[in-house]
Amino acid sequence: MSEYKGIKGFQVQTRTEDPAPFAQAIADNPYAGAWSSGGNLNTARSELGGAGIQTAALAFGGLVYPPFVANTEQYDGSSWTEVNDLNTARTQLAGVGLYTAALAVSGYTPGPNTNVNNVESWDGTSWTEIAEVNTTRRNLAGSGTTPAALVFGGYSTTLIGNTESWNGSSWTEVNDLNTARSDLASATSGTTTASLAFGGGTNPKAQNESWNGSSWTEVNDLNTGRQNLGGAGVQTSALAFAGETVAITESWDGSSWTEVADLATARYDLNVGGGGVSNSVALAFGGNAPPGKQSATEEWTFSGIQPTDPAAAYADSIIGDFYYNSTTGQFKNVISGVGTGTWASGENLGTQRSQGGGTGANLTASILAGGKGPPGGPSTNVEQYDGTNWTEITEINSARSGTPGGAGPYTAALIFGGEGGPGDSPTQATQNEYYNGSSWTELNDLNTGRSYLGSSGSVYTAALAFGGNPGNKNETETWDGSSWTEVNNLNTGRGAVGGFGTNTDALAFGGNSSSGGGAAAESWNGTSWTETGDLNQTRTYIVGSGADSTSGIAFGGYSTAYIGNTEEWNGSSWTEVNDLATARGSCGRSGTTQSALAMGGDSPGPAGGPRNAATEEWVQSEAIIKTVTSS
Repeated sequence: MSEYKGIKGFQVQTRTEDPAPFAQAIADNPYAGAWSSGGNLNTARSELGGAGIQTAALAFGGLVYPPFVANTEQYDGSSWTEVNDLNTARTQLAGVGLYTAALAVSGYTPGPNTNVNNVESWDGTSWTEIAEVNTTRRNLAGSGTTPAALVFGGYSTTLIGNTESWNGSSWTEVNDLNTARSDLASATSGTTTASLAFGGGTNPKAQNESWNGSSWTEVNDLNTGRQNLGGAGVQTSALAFAGETVAITESWDGSSWTEVADLATARYDLNVGGGGVSNSVALAFGGNAPPGKQSATEEWTFSGIQPTDPAAAYADSIIGDFYYNSTTGQFKNVISGVGTGTWASGENLGTQRSQGGGTGANLTASILAGGKGPPGGPSTNVEQYDGTNWTEITEINSARSGTPGGAGPYTAALIFGGEGGPGDSPTQATQNEYYNGSSWTELNDLNTGRSYLGSSGSVYTAALAFGGNPGNKNETETWDGSSWTEVNNLNTGRGAVGGFGTNTDALAFGGNSSSGGGAAAESWNGTSWTETGDLNQTRTYIVGSGADSTSGIAFGGYSTAYIGNTEEWNGSSWTEVNDLATARGSCGRSGTTQSALAMGGDSPGPAGGPRNAATEEWVQSEAIIKTVTSS
């Protein structure tokens, strides 16, 4: 990128090599991720606790010079509202969980100033004192949820590395951090079996450790060592921001940190906990910065490809670039990778089955829950895929098949609906279960029991359920982290329907309707459904993967026979792309347009034919480089 070359009036950039993979592309691209202003806190403060996600967060406690405060505020994505206070005013505490279900752990209290070990639980309305941690401390960090949490580090009379695990009723001491420290940050949406601890009050303040459920392992350090910083995300996808009066933000892809766009306001002593489930979305609020306590809230949004995506060859922003490669002596253009995806064989499931509920961020991090095996009945079996191997993990509480809905990453997932009951007398399931990375917890049920439903949701606190059997349902429900609410119906009632997207931006396609197997598609905008472009191949028992209503793939299903047909959606029309190697219907699915997984399913033969264990991995480049030829 050293010079520009003039060609018939155009200034063409010269590169010595083709555009680099994600890390360099995002570093060169200020639009790949950015902080934007959100609503200010009502009470400016520092050293506060937090919980939740970017659009549904909780802020509590902190320091408003000179007093310590118990104030609690709730964020809805645009503004903060004051709700019931903590029972104990405190600062330098840790927060974990959701805005409807959070923990406030330890901290520092006034009069006389002292470290405390008390813990409070938030139920969406009020705080209740629960079992205390074993080690009294302040300036600690944590991750997890109200039924399963982890807290670590901090300061008592000296720096400590102590780690404690919460099982919903008591705290247990487990293995310490390798480096004792306070004022550290964490992957706040991590779990009791998978977390990350980074930065903190020991030189050089850049240490990063990964938790596997039993011990901490040192992994690659932050680029900028610092203390009193903020953090968000999970073990494989995290964000570190601010600290020690800097605005620096770094993104973690599971192996290394990359510097991305800075905060607008350099600050330290900001929220400890809350605000994000990955390196894609996060929230920073409160803190210290000249001239004093801060009320500013900033929202992080990443608009490029996830660094955890193996298909992430190039950032979105470089599509359309025209440049001269001085090394090869060629003019080149970066174009969209639409239509470049292919399916490849992955490892077979450990248990042969169809009709399972799948969810996950990409083909290297997915789960398949429930389903119907060769014996024929619904299952509680759950398997987790790491891109190479399937591993059996903790089973769901309620056996079910009938393709339950799924939402969220595999470390913080939601499985809902499906089909329970024996053999030929199934019942339509309403059960809704949450996975925290180690165990399943039953949450509030769907209002309408249904199987073979469509679902969408990138996080476990915001999901959508639509359509389903029996009777080709049109009912739609949205999940806010605590309850399901009925919203506007599909225009065309349908069962065995496919879906992908979020709870505010989704696509429904295919399925059974009153006229038989369908090709119709509908787009959801958070309020209503709009009919859009039809599939090329009419079919039912179809599934799909995609981030929102503008981009995704639909695959498999049943027409007059089971098919492997795959179609790609660009926001206005469907294009036929490479088929699955194994034709199938009612398979599990996870991922995005660029990185998806097809898991098990019913194989060719009569409807309800033999189950299979085949796994296929979809990979598509977001962009490709084309050499431009001319005379």
